[in-house]
Amino acid sequence: MSTEQHKTESAADSAVLAVVASAITAVQQDTGYGSIEITIHDGRVTQIERREKVRFDHQTKSKK
Repeated sequence: MSTEQHKTESAADSAVLAVVASAITAVQQDTGYGSIEITIHDGRVTQIERREKVRFDHQTKSKK
């Protein structure tokens, strides 16, 4: 592998990592409670999935 090709691949890898990091940050900021799952195939991020929990506080009336 030539040095120039290695630099091009490193720049491409850095660009992909920046996009992935940005996507993860956006999902994290939009999620109140839940989880973020990152799927990787052959060493590459292929999917970012968000599961959000919505919780309800039910007040019960006490009977006298």
